[in-house]
Amino acid sequence: MTPTWRSAARTDPGRVRTRNEDAFLDCPQQGLWVVADGMGGHTGGDIASQLIVTSLAELPFPNDFDERLKGIRQCLHWLNRRLGQELTVTAASRDSIMGSTVVALLVEGHRAACIWAGDSRCYLWRGQRLYQLSRDHSLQQQLIDEQRMSIAQARVHPSAQALTRAVGAMEHLRLDVLELKVHPGDMFLLCSDGLYQDLSIETLGSAMSLSTPQVVLERLFKDALRGAARDNLTAVVIRQ
Repeated sequence: MTPTWRSAARTDPGRVRTRNEDAFLDCPQQGLWVVADGMGGHTGGDIASQLIVTSLAELPFPNDFDERLKGIRQCLHWLNRRLGQELTVTAASRDSIMGSTVVALLVEGHRAACIWAGDSRCYLWRGQRLYQLSRDHSLQQQLIDEQRMSIAQARVHPSAQALTRAVGAMEHLRLDVLELKVHPGDMFLLCSDGLYQDLSIETLGSAMSLSTPQVVLERLFKDALRGAARDNLTAVVIRQ
């Protein structure tokens, strides 16, 4: 199948951490892109994120979009069971967690679907406007939604970065799925929280307005690494 989409991907440990627990899949030939961010501070976060992207890359490639979407969801539920039951049994502590966020984009023809768990994000650049398609599964977002806190108030909560969903974190995985129709000129960004946490919406939008995925990627990493870059940084940029 000739790819109708162009993409570019990059990951960087950032300016503080020595280990990179992020992973990505950049596969325009199959219309599939993924970013996974291993849970920092937990055993095997890098193993979990890499297992997610490797498993999704090895999925069969049926012609039917709905079947492919179903296969991605089933794969992530299977990985949740494997990470939660099999792998953690061999860890030094039985209370350890081996988990990762995931955000995936599947595109075929005029159809697209974003699938996610955790706080890695999917953005859409359309008509010179930036839209955040995914909604974070984090305590910070929960405080904003349920406690009516402002973003500034929620951000300073001591557990603001805690995840409320992730692959491998809980017995039952809940995935969010957003389907949409693709428009000519659409550009997507998948990224881990390390990339967006210190960048404003204006900065993200300015980068996404550039011409090619590679140029967008270079601007994003230049802006992010100019800041604190306390976490690993990963991004995939996709456009027609």
